[in-house]
Amino acid sequence: MKHQKNDIITPENVCLTQYSHGAGCGCKISPKVLQNILAQTKTEVIDPKLLVGNGTLDDAAVYAIDDEKVLISTTDFFMPIVDNPLDFGGIASVNAISDIYAMGGQPLMAVAILVWPVNTLSEEIAGQVLEGAKRACAQAGIAIAGGHSIDGPEPIFGLAVTGIASRDQVKKNSSATAGCELFLTKALGVGILSTAQKKGLLKPEDLDTARNSMLTLNKIGQDLGKLSGVKAMTDVTGFGLLGHLVELCEGSDLSARIQTNKVPTISGLDYYMEHKTFPGGTFRNFDSYGHKVSPLSDDQKHLLCDPQTSGGLLVAVDPAEREAFMEIAGQYNLELESFGVLEAAGEHVVNVEE
Repeated sequence: MKHQKNDIITPENVCLTQYSHGAGCGCKISPKVLQNILAQTKTEVIDPKLLVGNGTLDDAAVYAIDDEKVLISTTDFFMPIVDNPLDFGGIASVNAISDIYAMGGQPLMAVAILVWPVNTLSEEIAGQVLEGAKRACAQAGIAIAGGHSIDGPEPIFGLAVTGIASRDQVKKNSSATAGCELFLTKALGVGILSTAQKKGLLKPEDLDTARNSMLTLNKIGQDLGKLSGVKAMTDVTGFGLLGHLVELCEGSDLSARIQTNKVPTISGLDYYMEHKTFPGGTFRNFDSYGHKVSPLSDDQKHLLCDPQTSGGLLVAVDPAEREAFMEIAGQYNLELESFGVLEAAGEHVVNVEE
């Protein structure tokens, strides 16, 4: 849709998802393509203080301040997954901050990244995006300390976030051990519901389900970082549960065995799966890593490869410390159940059972 300069859209009639070709973390380049891109890079600076960098597929970089403290640094941005500007800014911010929590850290501050089609969407809409971001950051206890903006063809927003942690509390996605139980702190299905909304098939009672999930901070991560029994952690976003689990397993030289019926899912997904409201990212995901997974039914593929935006934390827990983990989950009003276990590396990286 083309607009003249005098046809600028205002907050009263905006529908943000109409102005982007992708949505949320579903915009992510597929794991297979991303690997090909990264394989082209040759130059590498060796810094002994960089404790977590490109060597693993972790959520953020970790840099040693001294023998006790580390800085955690990340960035994340995407195109609108919702139409409301306040919600878009909030979701993009919660999603970016999640990377700090996924490393077991505490966020300190953020700077904003804004790409805005100034001749199409009004300044007032961009201001609402920033206000939504500030509200989300306030819930995390941090300020947006600055940022950078450019004029571009599609609306894009995100944050670069800095965090801190004790050196011994950093959680990577490559440090899991055999026998660990797997937990997920948010239910799957955000991609399916978001696609249903775009197609006009979302039921009224489900209008706020995905929104509320995406706006919920993964703050539990900074407390889970204090548990030695939490061996590995990552957040589930655009690559779907299976994609991020494959990364965790390969980084730890393990396999996983999971039970689909124990994976937390948003209530009422059957209706939307029957109407095939699957994002395109689901199939790109499966094409990237499906060969590493045991055979899947169509329903398993559509659920487990569903790209999540601002998804939950995937946590590998030593069963000897399950009680301490459950106690912290209870403090966040989370009723969690293990949906799988890590085991010695086998034929498939992930074995999926009903």
